[in-house]
Amino acid sequence: MPGGKERELKRRISSIQSTKKITRAMELIAATRVVKAMQRADAARPYAKHITSVIENLAAGGAEVNHPLLREVEDVKRVGFIVMAGDRGLAGAYNSNPIRAAERQLQAHRLEGKDYSLFCIGKKANAYFNFRRYRVDHVYTGFSDNPTYEDARQIAEDVADAFISGEIDEVELIFTEFISMGTQHVSVRRFLPLEGTAVLAEAGSGSAEAAASFEFEPSPEAVLESLLPRYVEARLFGALLECAASEHANRQRAMKSATDNADELITKLSRQMNSARQASITTEIMEIVSGAEALGSGDGESDTSAAIEMALTATATMEPGPYGAGSAAPLPDSSAPSPDFTIKGNADSMLYHRPDSRSYNVTKAEVWFDTPERAEAAGFTLANTHPSPES
Repeated sequence: MPGGKERELKRRISSIQSTKKITRAMELIAATRVVKAMQRADAARPYAKHITSVIENLAAGGAEVNHPLLREVEDVKRVGFIVMAGDRGLAGAYNSNPIRAAERQLQAHRLEGKDYSLFCIGKKANAYFNFRRYRVDHVYTGFSDNPTYEDARQIAEDVADAFISGEIDEVELIFTEFISMGTQHVSVRRFLPLEGTAVLAEAGSGSAEAAASFEFEPSPEAVLESLLPRYVEARLFGALLECAASEHANRQRAMKSATDNADELITKLSRQMNSARQASITTEIMEIVSGAEALGSGDGESDTSAAIEMALTATATMEPGPYGAGSAAPLPDSSAPSPDFTIKGNADSMLYHRPDSRSYNVTKAEVWFDTPERAEAAGFTLANTHPSPES
């Protein structure tokens, strides 16, 4: 049984070591990709910032437009939810957090008697809501970790068309906001309708003087009307880029944690395997002693003592000394021992043994006997090149 346990532990350690290699590789890949995702998100911010600034300046300059994206509905009957998750797992709580936030928002609106429409970005969001039998109207997959502006344009067009046609009266955006490598938060924001020009003129940072310093063709209102769809696309693209960076950051942390846990588990199982090996050795020693006691003749105490010495010496050979287990330095010039020595030996070698239990010329010796007769009775042949005790 101890031997079987040892084999099982070896298999488990080998399996965990293989898994550790995978998690370590995924951690390094995520660490590389998160840097690129952060750079893309930073590169996209100036565009969104400038288009927002232009819209605020136009609003502050008095430009008014009656665009469908600004339509406010007093009696909201149906709410759209844009849920951004990932296409793959192994990223900690990255997928579950926005999905649960979206479900809470959806249930809150349903309690108020409102219907819903789901725009799921990522396979995980689609799988979750389909499994729980929610109605999913639009699904977008295959780009969660590396979105492009065309992906954002397609989603923005679908959402805007549904809003302008009156299918939905309000749209909420649920995504993971990237704060830093160690901090990401789920954010729930109103996506549509957009804030009116009056609100932008009052609350925004636009300047009427900045708008007055330019001439708009054909008119400020026409420019503002054409910018609003681009503004929606820019907001959506920025959210997609932040989600991509958040996904890679969460995956890096999750894989690092998995790698650390694998190291701890390997250490724990290695200790258990060493204990099992020691238990196996102890069991073998006890079996040798029991067999010697059962088969011993005459001086049982002497036979038992020899068996114990044999077992302990076999165990000690795992960490041999310079001349073998329990041995001292060899005789000078390979000289023959005195008659005070008794012969010990096994099938491969011969030992000369003092009465004080120090041995010389040790080669392999693992089993010692008091007399040649005992060695031969045990099946060992002593080398004839060695002198006998009487010489």
